[in-house]
Amino acid sequence: MANSSSRRVVITGLGVVSPLGNDPDTVIAALRDGTSGIRPLTQVPQGVLCIDHGAEAVGFTGDISDYGPMEKALARTIKKGSKVMCREIEMGVAVAQLAIGDAGITAENRDRDRTGVLYGCDYIMSLPEEFAAGIKKCLDENGNFQFEKWGQIGKPEVSPLWLLKYLPNMPASHIAIYNDLRGPNNSITVREASAGAAIAEAYSTIQRGHADVLVVGSTGSRIHPLRTLHASLQEKLAADQSDPTTMSRPFDQSRDGSVVGEGAGALVCESMEHAEERGATILGEVVGYASSAVGPSKGFEDSFLKQAIVNVLRGALGDADPKSIGHIHAHGLGTIECDRQEAEAIAEVFGNPSEQPPITTAKGHMGNLGAGGGMVEVIASLKALGGNLFPIRNLTNLDAACPINACVDTTTPAGTSFINVNVTPQGQASATRIALL
Repeated sequence: MANSSSRRVVITGLGVVSPLGNDPDTVIAALRDGTSGIRPLTQVPQGVLCIDHGAEAVGFTGDISDYGPMEKALARTIKKGSKVMCREIEMGVAVAQLAIGDAGITAENRDRDRTGVLYGCDYIMSLPEEFAAGIKKCLDENGNFQFEKWGQIGKPEVSPLWLLKYLPNMPASHIAIYNDLRGPNNSITVREASAGAAIAEAYSTIQRGHADVLVVGSTGSRIHPLRTLHASLQEKLAADQSDPTTMSRPFDQSRDGSVVGEGAGALVCESMEHAEERGATILGEVVGYASSAVGPSKGFEDSFLKQAIVNVLRGALGDADPKSIGHIHAHGLGTIECDRQEAEAIAEVFGNPSEQPPITTAKGHMGNLGAGGGMVEVIASLKALGGNLFPIRNLTNLDAACPINACVDTTTPAGTSFINVNVTPQGQASATRIALL
């Protein structure tokens, strides 16, 4: 084993489920073509909440074929295990299997005790129907719920395995069990910052010599009867439009909120020496990362998101020349305040727009995928490196309060490196810097 301080961490496999498709090449093509994944919702009742549109991963059905090619025994095991997986967990497991297949990781070319899983997730909400039968048994003749009956006649109607379908550590658990991965295993739950935090932890774990290979991913959904209700009550969502594809307008002067979405992504990260020894195709290298949490404390009431993003941009940049960054994949949420503070943070670290690398975001195409968004964005930016960058969809009139070098055409070079940044409404931020070799 090489000295841990000199270990380089590379990416050798990708897997994705998104509103724009379930293949990295399909996703980057859709982004460059300006395709939108925002459409009428099917998982949430129409005409009930303040919005009827979002970015569903309609190509993901949960069928075993969505998990990619695999041995029949493993396919049977995953299919059986899907009974204790909700949709978010299914997406998380699927992208991991796709990434493992893409990387060519097999029992013969990896040490199961030095191969692990690191996954980002969010709190996962149960579907109301999990409790419907039990609640029905506790209603009196007038339809009123009798709390005193729940323990005796209501609760037994709930499946004893119910909780396993919704625990945020279950994606990492399932992936490790299905693939017999006995190395480091961890789950990180910091909303939209989860993906960057997972990559950071994976980088550190491999660099310090505690693992050779890690399946690193994140999964999330904001499309769910209760989760979408929470979002509509707690956050600023974009209003429905006659053309729903125009709802998400990052950094545009007319923006009015974020759009709910769902998706997942996974990378296979390895030490450079392990990847070279097994003859793997190296797609990129993780060369920087950072995380920060800045709350609305005294002195930061109106700028805590900005400060958190400044911290992670500087941390991920490290000693690198700012001019060496090919592009920045911004959070680009589409809300007035978050976009303004993010743009100010980019300007503080990289200078005025003429000095900045090109700035893009995929959220104009597919909204906010929650904990899964950062990983889908990392995969999109990685696929763009060495070619042209995808422009920010629906950005027609850049807000003067957002001083960024916005990518608005398809001829802008993506460069050979990028920084991806994401932040939560509570001020938890993460950033990752990835480069081609």
